[in-house]
Amino acid sequence: MAAAGAVSGKIIYEQEGVYIHSSCGKTNDQDSLISGILRVLEKDAEVIVDWRPLDDALDSSSILYAGKDSSSVVEWTQAPKERGHQGSEHLNSYEAEWDMVSTVPSKKKPHTTGDAPSHRNGKSKWSFLFSLTDLKSIKQNKEGMGWSYLVFCLKDDVVLPALHFHQGDSKLLIDSLEKYVVLCESPQDKRTLLVNCQSKSLSQSFENLLDEPAYGLIQAGLLDRRKLLWAIHQWKKIKKDPYTATMVGFSKVTNYIFDSLRGSDPSTHQRPPSEMADFLSDAIPGLKINQQEEPGFEVITRIDLGERPVVQRREPVSLEEWSKNIDSEGRILNVDNMKQMIFRGGLSHALRKQAWKFLLGYFPWDSTKEERIQLQKQKTDEYFRMKLQWKSVSEEQEKRNSRLRDYRSLIEKDVNRTDRTNKFYEGQDNPGLILLHDILMTYCMYDFDLGYVQGMSDLLSPLLYVMENEVDAFWCFASYMDQMHQNFEEQMQGMKTQLIQLSTLLRLLDSGFCSYLESQDSGYLYFCFRWLLIRFKREFSFLDILRLWEVMWTELPCKNFHLLLCCAILESEKQQIMEKHYGFNEILKHINELSMKIDVEDVLCKAEAISLQMVKCKELPQAVSEILGLQDSEVTTPDSDTGEDENVGVTSPTSTFQSDSLPVLATSGARDDNPTQTSVSPNVSRLTPA
Repeated sequence: MAAAGAVSGKIIYEQEGVYIHSSCGKTNDQDSLISGILRVLEKDAEVIVDWRPLDDALDSSSILYAGKDSSSVVEWTQAPKERGHQGSEHLNSYEAEWDMVSTVPSKKKPHTTGDAPSHRNGKSKWSFLFSLTDLKSIKQNKEGMGWSYLVFCLKDDVVLPALHFHQGDSKLLIDSLEKYVVLCESPQDKRTLLVNCQSKSLSQSFENLLDEPAYGLIQAGLLDRRKLLWAIHQWKKIKKDPYTATMVGFSKVTNYIFDSLRGSDPSTHQRPPSEMADFLSDAIPGLKINQQEEPGFEVITRIDLGERPVVQRREPVSLEEWSKNIDSEGRILNVDNMKQMIFRGGLSHALRKQAWKFLLGYFPWDSTKEERIQLQKQKTDEYFRMKLQWKSVSEEQEKRNSRLRDYRSLIEKDVNRTDRTNKFYEGQDNPGLILLHDILMTYCMYDFDLGYVQGMSDLLSPLLYVMENEVDAFWCFASYMDQMHQNFEEQMQGMKTQLIQLSTLLRLLDSGFCSYLESQDSGYLYFCFRWLLIRFKREFSFLDILRLWEVMWTELPCKNFHLLLCCAILESEKQQIMEKHYGFNEILKHINELSMKIDVEDVLCKAEAISLQMVKCKELPQAVSEILGLQDSEVTTPDSDTGEDENVGVTSPTSTFQSDSLPVLATSGARDDNPTQTSVSPNVSRLTPA
């Protein structure tokens, strides 16, 4: 609740210790400091910025109000007594205090609203408030120049007194304002933030919604500008920080966007599916999924993929099985066979510490035990040299290294919330948390260009848990990041590519489901963003993730197997989504709520079965073959003039993983009651039901 005499409303931001440095009335040039409280308040459709001295108890009768149609900025002045009745009506109908602002008392701006103000003390004259709709720009202080300060410039070029933040900085205020307005750096002065700027494509695409006919919706009260601007703010966060934004922001963004656009009557304000495409193409530039056909792109039509095989999983590879495949010098024998065994069953936990180093490429598969010992010594020296680089940075040096400060801040924040329910990381001053922090900081030295991006701690946590060694965990993490690097780059090229590829695969598997998703503005599969970004880390239990990752690291049965895992999950949820006629928000909510409810073994079986089904398809589109890394098929078409039978000369695409010993599952997903069985490979002899 606002203090007495202040504007009432929901407090969005509040900060004490915000000073005006005034030299008014002084014989010398020394500033006098006026301590005040700064608030951002929300009431009805207005957002107000309000500053007043801490001991100022101005009541509403001492404030001048302007009419709703007034765009002028005026100084505080007391309402004339003779206007008391009119003023009372105005207060009741318009909440007059929301329409008022104050200017700097020196260099007074001419106005036509009455006499100059008569203040009761020297401090009250500095009080001001203004509506956010009147804000033109915000000027910030130079970095390292004492207390941070902000100067607000309003649309009629009135400049308000600088506000100095003696307690904390001004970043929280900027963050609060960005929920309601779009701010971007001025091309002429990086210290100046322009309000609702049109210099960035992201801002433009959202602001274009305010053109006709959307502007008419605003005027009619059917589109909430505040919600739309909040959504813009969230999409900007997605670009800056894809991990956090997708963890907590997606459902809020979509709810706000659609509530705003659809207004009170969804039947008359439905958004065309293409409009959601515009939003996402700005959030992830270059993302093109299911758009109108373009020359040079293969159009995937409905294809009979044939029957889907039944796949069964085996028990995890044991320490005994692993040991039998090592020669006297420590080399791994029959690597391909070992990878197939790991793919089919995963690893027993006791074996993971050894095997993961090979799967991630830290240890070469053909290395001897002695070579691995020497490699570890070399990598240990290299790691601690990099660690020393950031450990030896003094506080004074770090003050002049904003990039390192930002990385450290992000890492400390993330580490403190990574897998804290796991015993390995729970509790205060946990050594596991210290190691997480140190490894991530050292990675910033290892890869200066990428540094740290939120989400990386999720990828490191299981590695450190298994390795129980700082150096080994770091090099395994560095190898894993070589695979995941593009997911975290600023342009998000990896995410764009994967979403496009996933859409291509899903359309081949079930074009009807794809069409349904498109009809609900969900054709971009944005709800899979989190799955892809951190490889399902938040979708499965911690132990299930260990199993899932080690299976994926075998790079079997094909390239981009993780996309088939996505297809398998979506296929399992298709019936509920379509039968219950889920719309945009319901689909998003449903997919998010699958977290920790997915059976990892079931999904692995389905995904492998899909891959085998595609491998055996004789008419697999070239685009799909490339996504899965299958060999080009050599097909003699019926139109050829060879005169041979159409089956002659047909070579189906093949993958790096072969299986000819699997029972059959119909494409519809229904099991054959009497599946045909052939001989089982000795490498997969111990089978357990999926």
